[in-house]
Amino acid sequence: MKNNNRFLNYLPYLVVLIAMFSLFNLGGNQSATQKLTYNQLIKVLEEEKVTQADFSIGYNVVTVKGKYNDGVQDVVFSSTIPNTEGQTDLVLGLLEKGDVAVIDAEQSNLLVDTLLSFIPYLLLGGFAVFMLTRMNGGGQNKAFEFSKSRARLEGNIRVRFKDVAGCDEEKEEMAEIIDYLKSPKKFAKMGARIPKGILMVGSPGTGKTLLAKAVAGEADVPFYSISGSDFVEMFVGVGASRVRDMFKKAQQTAPCMIFIDEIDAVGRQRGAGFGGGHDEREQTLNQLLVEMDGIGENAGVVIIAATNRPDVLDPALLRPGRFDRQITVSLPDRKGRKEILEVHARNKKLGNDIDLEALARRTPGFSGADLENVLNEAAILAVRESSDVIHMAQLDEAVDRVMMGPAKKSRKYDEKSKKLVAYHEAGHAIIGLFLDDATVVQKITIIPRGQAGGYNLMTEKEEKMMHTKKDLMSTITSYMGGRTSEEIFFDDISAGASGDIASATRIAKDMVTVYGMSDLGPIKYDSGSDNVFLGRDYNSPSNVSGQIAFEIDQEVRKIIDTCHKQAHKIITEHREELIKIADALLEYETITAEQIDRVIKGLP
Repeated sequence: MKNNNRFLNYLPYLVVLIAMFSLFNLGGNQSATQKLTYNQLIKVLEEEKVTQADFSIGYNVVTVKGKYNDGVQDVVFSSTIPNTEGQTDLVLGLLEKGDVAVIDAEQSNLLVDTLLSFIPYLLLGGFAVFMLTRMNGGGQNKAFEFSKSRARLEGNIRVRFKDVAGCDEEKEEMAEIIDYLKSPKKFAKMGARIPKGILMVGSPGTGKTLLAKAVAGEADVPFYSISGSDFVEMFVGVGASRVRDMFKKAQQTAPCMIFIDEIDAVGRQRGAGFGGGHDEREQTLNQLLVEMDGIGENAGVVIIAATNRPDVLDPALLRPGRFDRQITVSLPDRKGRKEILEVHARNKKLGNDIDLEALARRTPGFSGADLENVLNEAAILAVRESSDVIHMAQLDEAVDRVMMGPAKKSRKYDEKSKKLVAYHEAGHAIIGLFLDDATVVQKITIIPRGQAGGYNLMTEKEEKMMHTKKDLMSTITSYMGGRTSEEIFFDDISAGASGDIASATRIAKDMVTVYGMSDLGPIKYDSGSDNVFLGRDYNSPSNVSGQIAFEIDQEVRKIIDTCHKQAHKIITEHREELIKIADALLEYETITAEQIDRVIKGLP
C-alpha cells in the first residue's frame, strides 16, 4: 500500500516529463522538415539525390516524404501533389530509381495518426486538470478526513480464549457478551438489557487488550480499536466529530465491538483543573456520553474500555447505562502464571529440565506481559549462548534480568565488601527459614545487579488474598534481617540496606494509617503522600493534626523497632547456620533455595 502511494506521488512529475519530451520531439521534427513544391520535388528526384522516401496515395492528393542529400547533410522533406495519373506516374517513375516504400492510404489509419499527434496536448491537459483538482478539492478533503474517526477496523482476529490464560473469572464475565453478539434476539426476548459498556480495570500488562480481542475473535464480529489519545486534538470540536463518526460507522456494521484503550486520556473528571471551563477534551467526553446514550438497547454495539486509573474517570462515564459493568483484571496467581507460561511457551524450544511450575512459584506479582518477557529473554540468552533449546538456568537468569537488570560481573568487590554483602543476604535467608509467615528466599546472589550490590528473591510461603498483622510484621522482620546481620557480625552498618528500610517503613506506615493495626485504632489517617489529581486535592483539608502526626511517627518507629529486635534474636540463635550460608555465597556467589537447605543440613 505504501509503495502504491509513493508511486501516485511521483506520477504527476512523470506525466510532465513525458509531455515535455513529446513536445520537443514534435517541435524538432516539424522544424527540420523541408516543404517542397511539385517542381522542387521533380528537380530533386531527377538529380537522384533522394536516399529514402515514403509514397502515400490518398483520394485527392499524394503525399511524398523522405530524405535527400544536398551534398552537405541529409534533409527531411515532404511534398503534396495532386492525385492525377500523369503526375503520379512521373513521380513513381523517378522514385523507382531509389529506395522507395509505397504505402497505400487505405492501409494507414488516419484516426490513429491524428490521435498520436494530439497525445502531448492531452497529457498536458490531463495534468492541468489533476493539479487544479488537487489544489481546489484536496485541502477540503484533508480537512474532512481530519475529523474522521481514527478507529482501526480489524478483521479476521485469530485471538481466542485459549490464548488468554490466568483470568478464568474475567472470561466467564465476558462469555455472555460473546453470546449476545452472536444472538442478540435471545436476550431481547427475555427482556434482558445487555450492558452497553464494559470497563476493564487492571495493572499494566495484565491482558486487558488481549482479552478484548479474544471476545471479538470468539464472537467473529467487526472489531474497532482506538486509543483515548486519538480523540484529542488541539483544534476544538475535532475530538467530538471523531466520536460521532466512530459510532456512526459502528452502528452501520452492527453487531460489532468498539475497544477504547487508555480511556482515562479522554474520560478524566471534568472541572477538576485550576482553570475549569470546557476545553477540547471535555467536549470530546461530553460527545462520548451523548453517543452512548444514543445507542438503543440491544442495538448490537458493545463498547469495551480499558484503564489502569479508574479513580480519575468522570462519574458520569461510570453510571448505569454507559459503562455499567466493571471487570477487574488482576495479577495472576500461581496457577494462572503457570497457564500463562504454557501459552507463551508454545513456540519456544524448551529443554527437558524446564519446570514451569517452579518458575511460576518464583514469579509472584508478575503480570502476563512480564512472564512473556521472561520467556523471550530466556530465548535470547539461548541464542546468545548458541544453545539448541532453552534450559532452566537461562529462565532463572531471565527472571533476574527482568526484575533487577543484567548482572554486572565486571564490577569487582574488595574482600571486605564481598563478605559484608554475603552476610547481609544470608541474614534475609535465616529470617525466612526460622520465622513463621516470613518471606522465603528463593535465590541469593552477591553479583551486583542494577543499583543493588547483591540481590535476593523473596516470596511468600503461600500466596494470600489478605494479609494479617502477623504476616506484615514477619515481612518487615525479613527486610530487617540484612541490616541486623551487619550489626551482629561487623559491628557496623552499610548503605546497602536502604531499599530494605524503605520497603519496611512503607509497610509499617500503611499498618498505622491505612489498616488500623496500631494503638491509634481503626482510623484512616491522611498520610499526605496521595497523588494530587489536577488541582482537585490542593484545597482538601487534612484530617491529621500535629499531635496525631507525631503519634503516627511513634507507632511506625515502634513497629520497626519490634521487628528489628525479633530479627536480632533469630539471627543470634541461628548464628552458625547463617555463617554456613554466607560461606557458601562467598564460594559460589549464587545459591538457590534448594541449595540453602542442603547447606543448613551440612550436605554438599
